Amino acid sequence: MSLTANNLPQHPPTDPAAVPEPGPQARSRPEPERLARAALSRLGEPGDATLGRWLARLDALDVVRAIRGDAPAEQLGVDSARLAAFRARAVDLDPVADLERVRAVGGRFIIPGDTEWPSQLDDLGEGRPTGLWVLGTGSLRLLALRSVAVVGARACTAYGAHVAGDLAAQLAERGWVVVSGGAYGIDAAAHRGALAVGGPTVGVLACGVDVAYPRGNTALIRRIAEQGLLVSELPPGEHPTRFRCVNCTNRFRSWSDTLSTCKERCAARPPPPADRGAGQCAPDRVRHQDRVHTRVRRPGR
Repeated sequence: MSLTANNLPQHPPTDPAAVPEPGPQARSRPEPERLARAALSRLGEPGDATLGRWLARLDALDVVRAIRGDAPAEQLGVDSARLAAFRARAVDLDPVADLERVRAVGGRFIIPGDTEWPSQLDDLGEGRPTGLWVLGTGSLRLLALRSVAVVGARACTAYGAHVAGDLAAQLAERGWVVVSGGAYGIDAAAHRGALAVGGPTVGVLACGVDVAYPRGNTALIRRIAEQGLLVSELPPGEHPTRFRCVNCTNRFRSWSDTLSTCKERCAARPPPPADRGAGQCAPDRVRHQDRVHTRVRRPGR
């Protein structure tokens, strides 16, 4: 049996387990759906299949109630170990604090149904983000309407960085919004190329929007927030892991109308010195062979 409105554990409307009361610093209480989605963004990793399946059938508030309730795993359609892990993490959730934390740095948390929500994300079905933490002055919906993702190796050659920067600059001059991941190498070159010609750019991060990662790109990440947007599915304060970096790249590729991949293939180039031994987001080793591929998504594909 799966989690549906019919088998959802019943709670009174004032159920305190739904979401915590706002602290004294809160300006106003966010609506319950936003609070619940903020909580779920910390509960699971981006693209979590179980949460996505539940959110496709229920309001986020009902999902939080079910997780914090006492219904057996069989009733909720999830294995007992996974449900136990959800419930253990749910004890310390404080979405009000997370919303205040992102507001303190000038950011916001947008959810499906908001005017800023990019409608193309709804095509992801159960893989649709729970919500998006955003930092910057632009409108994500408007920037995403004509966007191109430029991605590639972190340990790229000078020529690879030149090609990515030049490509991004030409795209920006033609009215495209360049989307990339804020990492070393091709990502950074793409962002800089768009910024150099005054174009907006969007950085999709594998960490919280209040976390500058990699630290060597701190100044660049600040410029992206000033001239474009920083976006993440992860709540404030979250740091990157190897899994999150790979997952983030795979997910944000589906957000743009066009994908350009600057590839350098196979072999013996070490990662940047700042990353050695860090164990996070390690780049693939590459050979000095640069290629650029562009794939345009057609409607319905």
